[in-house]
Amino acid sequence: LNPGDEVIFHEPCYVSYSPSILLAHGCAVAVETSKADAFSLKPENLAAAITPRTRVLMLNFPTNPTGAVASREDLEGIAKLAIEHDLIVLTDEIYSELRYDGLTHLSIASLPGMRERTVLLHGFSKAFAMTGFRLGYACAPQPIIEAMMKIHQYSMLCAPIMSQCAALEALENGTPAMLAMRDSYHQRRDFIVSRLNQIGLDCHTPGGAFYVFPDIRSTGLTSQQFAMGLLEAENVAAVPGSAFGPSGEGFLRCCYATAFADLRSAMDKIERFVQAL
Repeated sequence: LNPGDEVIFHEPCYVSYSPSILLAHGCAVAVETSKADAFSLKPENLAAAITPRTRVLMLNFPTNPTGAVASREDLEGIAKLAIEHDLIVLTDEIYSELRYDGLTHLSIASLPGMRERTVLLHGFSKAFAMTGFRLGYACAPQPIIEAMMKIHQYSMLCAPIMSQCAALEALENGTPAMLAMRDSYHQRRDFIVSRLNQIGLDCHTPGGAFYVFPDIRSTGLTSQQFAMGLLEAENVAAVPGSAFGPSGEGFLRCCYATAFADLRSAMDKIERFVQAL
């Protein structure tokens, strides 16, 4: 990036995207997604945000914090725009194995004309529950990888051998356990979405990751007020949607990567909190 070049990303999004763009002297341009579209990025909304200064598009599907996924139709429309405007696409697919409802993940890098302009980011933290090993990787055209290495070799050096060995074991022998965990997440997702809707907090069914993003606007509270009130009254921690950008206001991120007993208890406490408002 040159100073002033624009990087588009969809919002609500992971909290580090916008600061990372600013650290690279870019201009962060957020495109809001909505509950009506299941928080997917629509090509027509992306097209409206592209300017002559746009250089990069950042994607994250399945999405943290909404669990959103992108349909083939939307990805094909996004790819068409990337090719037309000669954009580099940076796609964070850390949750790609955690897709539900019998559907498989589709990477934009696999679409025609995209391999040569896509940087795919992935890692072992989510699907293989290896957060503490801090191991990830990037796949991209050789010139981009070579440019990345100039920074990487003087900042991160290399991944620890222990982490590399653990990752190799995960790739060679960890798939059955990963699939079992995914199926368990699927059950937890269905439970928590059902309970939140029963409580009166409208919640769409996310297609991936391990988060739900219920709408709490019916309570009359802001995201921050709801999250802090819930924590103080019931000792249940959730993240206000506003932490993920202005378009997250009115929502709450709840993570279901925990024990079923804890989820049941948390839902009962959320119901009690809402009833007391």
